[in-house]
Amino acid sequence: MNSNPDAAFSASIRGRKENTLLRNVRKHKYLYLLGLPGMIFFLVFKYIPMYGVLIAFQDYNAFKGVWGSNWVGLEHFKRLFMENDFWMITGNTVLISLLGLVFLFPAPILLALLMNELRSAAYKRAIQTVIYLPHFISWVIVMSLTYLFFSSEQGLINKLILALDGEKIAFLFDTSYFYPLIVSQGLWKDVGWGTIIYLAAIAGVNPSLYEAAKIDGAGKLDQIRHITIPAIMATVVILFILSLGNMLDVNFEQMYLMQNPINTHLSEVYDTYVFKVGVQQGQFSFSTAVGLFKSVIGLVLVLGANKLANRFGREGIW
Repeated sequence: MNSNPDAAFSASIRGRKENTLLRNVRKHKYLYLLGLPGMIFFLVFKYIPMYGVLIAFQDYNAFKGVWGSNWVGLEHFKRLFMENDFWMITGNTVLISLLGLVFLFPAPILLALLMNELRSAAYKRAIQTVIYLPHFISWVIVMSLTYLFFSSEQGLINKLILALDGEKIAFLFDTSYFYPLIVSQGLWKDVGWGTIIYLAAIAGVNPSLYEAAKIDGAGKLDQIRHITIPAIMATVVILFILSLGNMLDVNFEQMYLMQNPINTHLSEVYDTYVFKVGVQQGQFSFSTAVGLFKSVIGLVLVLGANKLANRFGREGIW
Protein backbone atom coordinates (compact mmCIF):
# COMPACT_ATOMS: atom_id res chain seq x y z
CA MET A 1 0.00 0.00 0.00
CA ASN A 2 1.33 3.45 -0.97
CA SER A 3 2.10 5.45 2.19
CA ASN A 4 2.28 8.76 0.31
CA PRO A 5 -1.18 9.75 -1.00
CA ASP A 6 0.16 12.97 -2.66
CA ALA A 7 2.66 11.00 -4.73
CA ALA A 8 -0.05 8.53 -5.72
CA PHE A 9 -2.37 11.37 -6.73
CA SER A 10 0.40 13.06 -8.80
CA ALA A 11 1.20 9.78 -10.53
CA SER A 12 -2.50 9.31 -11.31
CA ILE A 13 -2.73 12.80 -12.85
CA ARG A 14 0.38 12.18 -14.98
CA GLY A 15 -1.05 8.88 -16.15
CA ARG A 16 -4.30 10.53 -17.18
CA LYS A 17 -2.45 13.25 -19.12
CA GLU A 18 -0.32 10.67 -20.92
CA ASN A 19 -3.38 8.59 -21.79
CA THR A 20 -5.18 11.70 -23.04
CA LEU A 21 -2.20 12.65 -25.21
CA LEU A 22 -1.96 9.17 -26.70
CA ARG A 23 -5.70 9.16 -27.40
CA ASN A 24 -5.45 12.53 -29.13
CA VAL A 25 -2.52 11.34 -31.24
CA ARG A 26 -4.39 8.19 -32.27
CA LYS A 27 -7.60 10.11 -32.94
CA HIS A 28 -5.94 12.86 -35.00
CA LYS A 29 -3.03 10.82 -36.37
CA TYR A 30 -3.37 12.26 -39.88
CA LEU A 31 -3.23 15.83 -38.60
CA TYR A 32 -0.11 15.01 -36.59
CA LEU A 33 1.36 13.31 -39.66
CA LEU A 34 0.61 16.42 -41.70
CA GLY A 35 2.46 18.56 -39.14
CA LEU A 36 5.39 16.17 -38.84
CA PRO A 37 7.56 17.83 -41.56
CA GLY A 38 7.18 21.19 -39.82
CA MET A 39 8.08 19.67 -36.47
CA ILE A 40 11.17 18.04 -37.96
CA PHE A 41 12.16 21.32 -39.60
CA PHE A 42 12.00 23.25 -36.33
CA LEU A 43 13.78 20.47 -34.46
CA VAL A 44 16.67 20.22 -36.93
CA PHE A 45 17.10 23.88 -37.91
CA LYS A 46 15.86 25.74 -34.82
CA TYR A 47 16.27 23.71 -31.63
CA ILE A 48 19.35 21.54 -32.24
CA PRO A 49 21.45 24.53 -33.45
CA MET A 50 20.73 26.28 -30.12
CA TYR A 51 23.56 24.14 -28.79
CA GLY A 52 25.91 26.47 -30.69
CA VAL A 53 24.81 29.46 -28.59
CA LEU A 54 27.36 28.30 -26.02
CA ILE A 55 30.21 29.75 -28.07
CA ALA A 56 28.86 33.26 -27.34
CA PHE A 57 30.37 32.77 -23.87
CA GLN A 58 33.67 31.33 -25.15
CA ASP A 59 36.76 32.30 -27.06
CA TYR A 60 35.79 29.70 -29.60
CA ASN A 61 38.51 27.75 -31.40
CA ALA A 62 37.36 25.53 -34.27
CA PHE A 63 40.20 23.07 -33.64
CA LYS A 64 39.41 22.67 -29.93
CA GLY A 65 35.66 22.47 -30.39
CA VAL A 66 32.89 23.79 -28.15
CA TRP A 67 33.91 21.97 -24.99
CA GLY A 68 37.63 22.49 -25.51
CA SER A 69 37.49 26.28 -26.02
CA ASN A 70 38.14 28.73 -23.23
CA TRP A 71 35.17 30.26 -21.42
CA VAL A 72 35.15 34.07 -21.27
CA GLY A 73 31.72 34.73 -19.78
CA LEU A 74 30.12 38.01 -20.89
CA GLU A 75 33.22 39.51 -22.50
CA HIS A 76 31.77 39.47 -26.02
CA PHE A 77 28.60 41.22 -24.86
CA LYS A 78 30.66 43.89 -23.12
CA ARG A 79 32.62 44.34 -26.32
CA LEU A 80 29.40 44.73 -28.31
CA PHE A 81 28.13 47.51 -26.04
CA MET A 82 31.51 49.27 -26.16
CA GLU A 83 31.80 49.16 -29.96
CA ASN A 84 31.95 52.60 -31.57
CA ASP A 85 29.31 51.59 -34.11
CA PHE A 86 26.92 49.98 -31.61
CA TRP A 87 24.47 52.87 -31.41
CA MET A 88 24.64 53.50 -35.15
CA ILE A 89 23.84 49.87 -35.94
CA THR A 90 21.08 49.75 -33.32
CA GLY A 91 19.56 53.00 -34.53
CA ASN A 92 19.59 51.90 -38.18
CA THR A 93 18.05 48.53 -37.34
CA VAL A 94 15.30 49.99 -35.17
CA LEU A 95 14.52 52.76 -37.66
CA ILE A 96 14.20 50.38 -40.61
CA SER A 97 12.05 48.03 -38.51
CA LEU A 98 9.80 50.91 -37.47
CA LEU A 99 9.43 51.95 -41.11
CA GLY A 100 8.38 48.37 -41.83
CA LEU A 101 5.79 48.45 -39.04
CA VAL A 102 4.43 51.82 -40.19
CA PHE A 103 4.31 51.16 -43.94
CA LEU A 104 4.76 47.45 -44.65
CA PHE A 105 2.61 46.01 -41.85
CA PRO A 106 -0.71 47.82 -42.54
CA ALA A 107 -0.34 47.70 -46.35
CA PRO A 108 -1.43 44.03 -46.73
CA ILE A 109 -4.42 44.72 -44.46
CA LEU A 110 -5.60 47.63 -46.59
CA LEU A 111 -5.01 45.68 -49.80
CA ALA A 112 -6.93 42.67 -48.46
CA LEU A 113 -9.87 44.91 -47.51
CA LEU A 114 -9.92 46.38 -51.02
CA MET A 115 -9.64 42.99 -52.71
CA ASN A 116 -12.49 41.65 -50.59
CA GLU A 117 -14.78 44.19 -52.23
CA LEU A 118 -14.11 42.85 -55.74
CA ARG A 119 -17.21 41.06 -56.98
CA SER A 120 -15.76 39.40 -60.09
CA ALA A 121 -14.10 36.13 -59.01
CA ALA A 122 -12.05 35.88 -62.21
CA TYR A 123 -10.79 39.45 -61.90
CA LYS A 124 -9.97 38.88 -58.22
CA ARG A 125 -7.94 35.74 -59.00
CA ALA A 126 -6.06 37.58 -61.75
CA ILE A 127 -5.20 40.44 -59.38
CA GLN A 128 -4.05 37.97 -56.72
CA THR A 129 -1.79 36.18 -59.17
CA VAL A 130 -0.16 39.43 -60.28
CA ILE A 131 0.49 40.76 -56.79
CA TYR A 132 1.77 37.39 -55.48
CA LEU A 133 4.43 37.00 -58.18
CA PRO A 134 7.00 39.54 -56.83
CA HIS A 135 7.31 37.49 -53.62
CA PHE A 136 8.97 34.68 -55.60
CA ILE A 137 11.55 37.00 -57.18
CA SER A 138 14.93 36.93 -55.43
CA TRP A 139 16.38 40.07 -53.88
CA VAL A 140 19.20 39.93 -56.41
CA ILE A 141 16.64 40.40 -59.19
CA VAL A 142 14.90 43.13 -57.20
CA MET A 143 18.21 44.96 -56.84
CA SER A 144 18.88 44.53 -60.55
CA LEU A 145 15.48 46.06 -61.36
CA THR A 146 16.20 48.88 -58.92
CA TYR A 147 19.47 49.58 -60.73
CA LEU A 148 17.71 49.37 -64.10
CA PHE A 149 15.20 52.04 -63.07
CA PHE A 150 17.20 54.29 -60.72
CA SER A 151 20.87 54.23 -61.74
CA SER A 152 22.39 57.55 -62.72
CA GLU A 153 23.72 56.51 -66.12
CA GLN A 154 21.45 53.75 -67.41
CA GLY A 155 18.34 54.22 -65.27
CA LEU A 156 15.07 54.54 -67.13
CA ILE A 157 13.79 57.23 -64.77
CA ASN A 158 16.87 59.40 -65.30
CA LYS A 159 16.57 58.93 -69.05
CA LEU A 160 12.99 60.16 -68.81
CA ILE A 161 14.12 63.13 -66.71
CA LEU A 162 16.78 64.01 -69.29
CA ALA A 163 14.23 63.69 -72.07
CA LEU A 164 12.14 66.28 -70.24
CA ASP A 165 15.18 68.62 -70.02
CA GLY A 166 15.74 67.89 -66.35
CA GLU A 167 18.90 67.01 -64.42
CA LYS A 168 19.89 63.49 -63.45
CA ILE A 169 19.27 62.39 -59.88
CA ALA A 170 21.68 60.00 -58.14
CA PHE A 171 18.98 57.90 -56.47
CA LEU A 172 21.34 55.09 -55.45
CA PHE A 173 24.06 57.40 -54.09
CA ASP A 174 21.95 60.14 -52.51
CA THR A 175 21.30 59.11 -48.91
CA SER A 176 17.99 60.99 -48.83
CA TYR A 177 16.52 58.38 -51.20
CA PHE A 178 17.81 55.32 -49.35
CA TYR A 179 14.90 54.74 -46.95
CA PRO A 180 12.18 55.47 -49.54
CA LEU A 181 13.81 52.94 -51.87
CA ILE A 182 13.99 50.32 -49.10
CA VAL A 183 10.32 50.78 -48.22
CA SER A 184 9.25 50.78 -51.87
CA GLN A 185 11.12 47.55 -52.55
CA GLY A 186 9.49 45.88 -49.55
CA LEU A 187 6.02 47.05 -50.58
CA TRP A 188 6.40 45.87 -54.17
CA LYS A 189 7.83 42.49 -53.23
CA ASP A 190 5.80 41.36 -50.22
CA VAL A 191 2.59 43.37 -49.87
CA GLY A 192 0.65 40.98 -52.11
CA TRP A 193 1.94 37.88 -50.35
CA GLY A 194 1.00 39.35 -46.99
CA THR A 195 -2.66 39.58 -47.98
CA ILE A 196 -3.07 35.78 -47.99
CA ILE A 197 -3.59 35.45 -44.24
CA TYR A 198 -5.93 38.43 -44.04
CA LEU A 199 -8.02 37.28 -47.00
CA ALA A 200 -8.33 33.87 -45.32
CA ALA A 201 -9.49 35.57 -42.10
CA ILE A 202 -12.00 37.71 -44.01
CA ALA A 203 -13.33 34.62 -45.78
CA GLY A 204 -14.33 33.22 -42.39
CA VAL A 205 -16.72 36.10 -41.69
CA ASN A 206 -20.38 35.01 -41.70
CA PRO A 207 -22.06 36.54 -44.82
CA SER A 208 -25.29 36.96 -42.89
CA LEU A 209 -23.61 39.74 -40.90
CA TYR A 210 -23.15 41.78 -44.07
CA GLU A 211 -26.74 41.07 -45.14
CA ALA A 212 -28.05 42.23 -41.77
CA ALA A 213 -25.91 45.35 -41.99
CA LYS A 214 -27.29 46.14 -45.46
CA ILE A 215 -30.84 45.82 -44.16
CA ASP A 216 -29.98 48.28 -41.40
CA GLY A 217 -28.72 50.72 -44.05
CA ALA A 218 -24.95 50.30 -43.49
CA GLY A 219 -22.77 51.27 -46.45
CA LYS A 220 -19.53 49.62 -47.56
CA LEU A 221 -17.34 51.67 -45.25
CA ASP A 222 -19.61 50.97 -42.29
CA GLN A 223 -19.52 47.23 -43.05
CA ILE A 224 -15.73 47.27 -43.22
CA ARG A 225 -15.46 49.29 -40.02
CA HIS A 226 -17.95 47.37 -37.90
CA ILE A 227 -17.78 43.84 -39.34
CA THR A 228 -14.65 43.09 -41.35
CA ILE A 229 -12.03 44.85 -39.26
CA PRO A 230 -13.27 43.48 -35.89
CA ALA A 231 -13.40 40.00 -37.44
CA ILE A 232 -9.74 40.06 -38.46
CA MET A 233 -8.46 42.01 -35.45
CA ALA A 234 -7.31 38.86 -33.63
CA THR A 235 -5.19 37.92 -36.65
CA VAL A 236 -3.80 41.45 -36.87
CA VAL A 237 -2.81 41.44 -33.18
CA ILE A 238 -1.04 38.07 -33.41
CA LEU A 239 0.90 39.04 -36.53
CA PHE A 240 1.82 42.38 -34.98
CA ILE A 241 3.20 40.63 -31.88
CA LEU A 242 5.22 38.27 -34.07
CA SER A 243 6.51 41.26 -36.06
CA LEU A 244 7.78 42.85 -32.86
CA GLY A 245 9.73 39.66 -32.19
CA ASN A 246 11.64 40.34 -35.41
CA MET A 247 12.25 43.98 -34.53
CA LEU A 248 16.03 43.62 -34.75
CA ASP A 249 15.88 41.30 -37.78
CA VAL A 250 16.19 43.31 -40.97
CA ASN A 251 16.26 41.61 -44.37
CA PHE A 252 19.95 40.80 -44.82
CA GLU A 253 19.88 40.30 -48.58
CA GLN A 254 18.13 43.61 -49.22
CA MET A 255 20.43 45.60 -46.94
CA TYR A 256 23.61 43.95 -48.16
CA LEU A 257 22.76 44.44 -51.84
CA MET A 258 21.67 48.06 -51.33
CA GLN A 259 24.75 48.91 -49.29
CA ASN A 260 27.54 51.03 -50.76
CA PRO A 261 30.34 53.14 -49.24
CA ILE A 262 28.15 56.27 -49.29
CA ASN A 263 25.12 54.90 -47.44
CA THR A 264 26.91 52.53 -45.02
CA HIS A 265 26.08 54.80 -42.07
CA LEU A 266 22.39 54.26 -42.91
CA SER A 267 22.39 50.66 -44.16
CA GLU A 268 24.65 48.95 -41.61
CA VAL A 269 22.32 46.82 -39.49
CA TYR A 270 22.84 43.88 -37.16
CA ASP A 271 22.46 41.30 -39.92
CA THR A 272 25.10 42.84 -42.20
CA TYR A 273 27.35 43.49 -39.19
CA VAL A 274 27.13 39.85 -38.06
CA PHE A 275 27.95 38.69 -41.59
CA LYS A 276 31.04 40.88 -41.77
CA VAL A 277 32.49 40.06 -38.34
CA GLY A 278 31.34 36.45 -38.27
CA VAL A 279 31.78 35.15 -41.81
CA GLN A 280 34.30 37.53 -43.37
CA GLN A 281 36.47 38.06 -40.27
CA GLY A 282 35.91 34.69 -38.59
CA GLN A 283 34.92 36.11 -35.19
CA PHE A 284 32.40 33.35 -34.50
CA SER A 285 32.01 33.88 -30.76
CA PHE A 286 31.45 37.62 -31.06
CA SER A 287 28.97 37.29 -33.92
CA THR A 288 27.08 34.60 -31.97
CA ALA A 289 26.89 36.96 -29.00
CA VAL A 290 25.40 39.65 -31.25
CA GLY A 291 22.82 37.19 -32.57
CA LEU A 292 21.94 36.07 -29.04
CA PHE A 293 21.51 39.69 -27.96
CA LYS A 294 19.06 40.21 -30.83
CA SER A 295 17.11 37.10 -29.86
CA VAL A 296 16.80 38.16 -26.23
CA ILE A 297 15.50 41.60 -27.23
CA GLY A 298 13.01 39.97 -29.59
CA LEU A 299 11.79 37.64 -26.84
CA VAL A 300 11.32 40.55 -24.43
CA LEU A 301 9.33 42.49 -27.04
CA VAL A 302 7.08 39.50 -27.80
CA LEU A 303 6.39 38.86 -24.09
CA GLY A 304 5.70 42.55 -23.46
CA ALA A 305 3.44 42.97 -26.50
CA ASN A 306 1.52 39.79 -25.68
CA LYS A 307 0.95 40.91 -22.08
CA LEU A 308 -0.15 44.35 -23.29
CA ALA A 309 -2.60 42.78 -25.75
CA ASN A 310 -4.09 40.62 -22.99
CA ARG A 311 -4.43 43.63 -20.72
CA PHE A 312 -6.47 45.44 -23.37
CA GLY A 313 -8.74 42.45 -23.78
CA ARG A 314 -7.20 41.14 -26.99
CA GLU A 315 -6.24 37.53 -27.55
CA GLY A 316 -2.48 37.24 -27.96
CA ILE A 317 -0.26 34.31 -28.84
CA TRP A 318 -1.18 32.60 -25.55
